[in-house]
Amino acid sequence: MATLKELSTKEFGISSGHRACAGCAFPMIIKQVLLAAENPVVVGCATGCMEVTTTIYPYTAWKVPFIHNAFENVAATVSGVEAAYQSLRRKGKIDKKIDFIAFGGDGGTYDIGFQSLSGAMERGHDMLYICYDNQAYMNTGIQRSSATPYGANTTTSPAGTVSFGKKQYRKDLTEVMAAHGIPFAAQASPAMWNDFISKVQRALAVEGPAFINVIQPCVLGWKYDSSLSVALAKLAVDTCFWPLYEVVDGKHKLSYKPKDKRPVREFLEKQDRFRHLFTPQNEHVIDEIQADIDRRWEALLIKCGEA
Repeated sequence: MATLKELSTKEFGISSGHRACAGCAFPMIIKQVLLAAENPVVVGCATGCMEVTTTIYPYTAWKVPFIHNAFENVAATVSGVEAAYQSLRRKGKIDKKIDFIAFGGDGGTYDIGFQSLSGAMERGHDMLYICYDNQAYMNTGIQRSSATPYGANTTTSPAGTVSFGKKQYRKDLTEVMAAHGIPFAAQASPAMWNDFISKVQRALAVEGPAFINVIQPCVLGWKYDSSLSVALAKLAVDTCFWPLYEVVDGKHKLSYKPKDKRPVREFLEKQDRFRHLFTPQNEHVIDEIQADIDRRWEALLIKCGEA
């Protein structure tokens, strides 16, 4: 992996002046991903927060070739571009290595874009798909997605006198993607830049499809002070709400094991989307969330041979 000194000499692949919210984590994600890339890259991006805030016509914040497409089909678009590139290479019309990266939010990845993503992975395209998971449809009004955590308050799973928020646990998409038999799948956090960058580099180095699910704290939807984005991204890892691991050729490997696993309430209490859980009638939901995290963490440790 490149050293911090080496990375500091590289130019960012996205410029300042974009319209992302103050404290938004996805600009950090973009910078880390593009710093990790060692070859020329082509980026595709599904409609969503990342696209609308970085490509307001006639301007763009991207310094690399960028393709915007519909909400649901970035994986199909990038897989088509990759297929055209492979054809041109076979004909001798292109001789340089180009990496293809698709970005999508959780709404465009877990839900509306899942068929596109699953198809691209199954076909074996040589591309990296990165889901920036802010755990709701943030760009269109903070509606729940299948990535939204149990108990979270959203506009379509509102907390109130008859409901404690979303009543379903979030989909484990990283494991779903690993089940496709792809060479590389992983979870990452922008707070752990060295782990994230090394995973991007390994993902780009494999022959065939790769997938990285990276947590993205959202000031608007999670409702917290904008200075806390990196701290929350780190706390998600230290509570095992968002464990860091990778699956390489079907084998699980733990990337980070907290020395002092923090209780999930420390993560929840810093976000107003969970504020309603800290009441006598809803305290049981926090216990249920903790029990689910503990169960998933123990299962992951077994898969990784760390139990």
